[in-house]
Amino acid sequence: MERLTISLDDRLSKQFEAVMHKRGYFNRSEAIRDLIRDMVESVRLEEHVEGHCMATLSYIYNHHERELASSLTSTQHDHHNLTLSTMHVHMDHDNCLEVTILRGTIRDVTDFANLVTATPGVRHGKLHLLPVDIVQEQHSPDSEPHVHSNPLT
Repeated sequence: MERLTISLDDRLSKQFEAVMHKRGYFNRSEAIRDLIRDMVESVRLEEHVEGHCMATLSYIYNHHERELASSLTSTQHDHHNLTLSTMHVHMDHDNCLEVTILRGTIRDVTDFANLVTATPGVRHGKLHLLPVDIVQEQHSPDSEPHVHSNPLT
């Protein structure tokens, strides 16, 4: 493990300590590691759109809007190679929250998310991407090959 030393002015240090404790970190190292992971992932997502990712796409829609639920389901079926699972929650009499778990290239997952969130009637769409390395494995000659998605950070 490599050790890093950083210097912060007093004001920034106090602000960081306050945010760190508010978020539940017990030490600076874990907080700084998470900040570095976020930065590394952001750059990787910007530069390597052909790389793979796991993602969650969450969005809200009014299920009374004409054909909207059917349209969203069709979009997921049209992209079944990306869509691993969807959870559907009834928020009230009108609104539904869906969370879809996706796996594919960063470009394909981002394009799919843009298609869903740009659908008229969909609100509050949010995509969270995690860059991964996709590895096809077969543990024994008798087992079926399967995919592992290893986080890159």
